[in-house]
Amino acid sequence: MKQAVMTGPGRIEFREAPRPRPGPGEVLLRIRHIGVCGSDVHVFGGRHPFTTYPVIQGHECSGRVAELGEGVAGFAPGDPVTFVPQLVCGRCAGCRRGDYHICEELKVYGFQTDGAAREYFPISADNLVLLPEGVSLVQGAMVEPLAVGVHAALRLASGARGRNVVVLGAGTIGNAAAQAAAAAGANVVVTDIDPFKLEIARRCGLTGTVNVAQEDLAARLRELLPGGEADAFIECVGSQETINQAVRLVRKGGQVVVVGVFGMGVPLDLGLVQNREISMVGSLMYKKEDFLAAVSCIAEGRCRLDPLVTHHFAFEDFALAYELITGGRERCAKVMIDL
Repeated sequence: MKQAVMTGPGRIEFREAPRPRPGPGEVLLRIRHIGVCGSDVHVFGGRHPFTTYPVIQGHECSGRVAELGEGVAGFAPGDPVTFVPQLVCGRCAGCRRGDYHICEELKVYGFQTDGAAREYFPISADNLVLLPEGVSLVQGAMVEPLAVGVHAALRLASGARGRNVVVLGAGTIGNAAAQAAAAAGANVVVTDIDPFKLEIARRCGLTGTVNVAQEDLAARLRELLPGGEADAFIECVGSQETINQAVRLVRKGGQVVVVGVFGMGVPLDLGLVQNREISMVGSLMYKKEDFLAAVSCIAEGRCRLDPLVTHHFAFEDFALAYELITGGRERCAKVMIDL
């Protein structure tokens, strides 16, 4: 079988390897689609602090069951699936209380352990999520980023239904968080400085969009939200400006969910956090139930992912996908690798 090995920043080698066999409790997948995310781009550029080389990428994936290992039930060859790309210890305090997504020894496929950028990929059946009829394999490879958004929306302490939620950042994760909040019954506004991303958001059904490079956000929130103020902000950018914008504009007693990835030492106006009794919570990734909820949102038509997928590349053109993403010559959102 073919596999794509990133041997160093900017270098991808295609190597032949024997087709693996699934061990007890495992399923062998025939991978069909791999989404490229921002963290993958950081690995390609040598800027990911928690990934070493060589590494096989691939964590936003879908495929079909090719072979079952001993003791596996509930799946059959040919089943369309995606998978939760987490390898956890099962022993630490987080795992024991059910918070395995923040396992002390967490490894994410494609980063701290080899992922699915290969024709065949063995993985524990416990990680698999079946794709129901009506959910395409391309959509299946988008379940992972949508699950990030679902998990973030669920971090809202009082739930999303009936609440006013502002999502800062209309990239794939911000779009997913906004759609997840809207699917849960929130009144949603999504912001960005990029008209291209905001247009994709509208094509996904997110009608409340604000270009903060051209419009005053506070004034627009008074126009767009019932009552004129935000109960919660979901920050999906990871910048000093946006996190402090969330703290300034959320209502007193409101909440800020931090999804964006920040560097160390970002200044934050903690005086406002204290004075306005603002709650802040981080949101790292997801649990399996977030994947299941994401699949349901797609199957029921409550989330639209197709407008996010702007480009497809053949497996052998993996490096060209990175050239497109990093080159800036052509606008793109989610880039999909097809096997």
